[in-house]
Amino acid sequence: FIEPDEAAIAMAAKLGAPVVELHTGAWCDAVAQGEGMRAEMEHARLVEGAEIAARSGLEVHAGHGLDYATARRLARAPHFVEFNIGHFLIGEAVFIGLEAAIRRMRAAMDEGRVS
Repeated sequence: FIEPDEAAIAMAAKLGAPVVELHTGAWCDAVAQGEGMRAEMEHARLVEGAEIAARSGLEVHAGHGLDYATARRLARAPHFVEFNIGHFLIGEAVFIGLEAAIRRMRAAMDEGRVS
């Protein structure tokens, strides 16, 4: 679980980690707070970090603060293999049920992959 910066990714690769999870919290916070410029900058960091990690031979995961909209958008980036979205799903399940929350998230990620 690391920041999407080149130094952290290089260290993970050097240490022999097979997988990194890029921290999406700064991006998700900026999106939620309506800070468009900061959100775009953080999104670019995530996409670039995923590309660097993939080129380094690492499997790339992402997580922290993802919701339907942010997972949909991040799914457009080809290097992300897995999203850690359990906390959000359980919160949604309180209101719409776990099966419905999972189906909605799966649909959001599939829509992102197609875009």
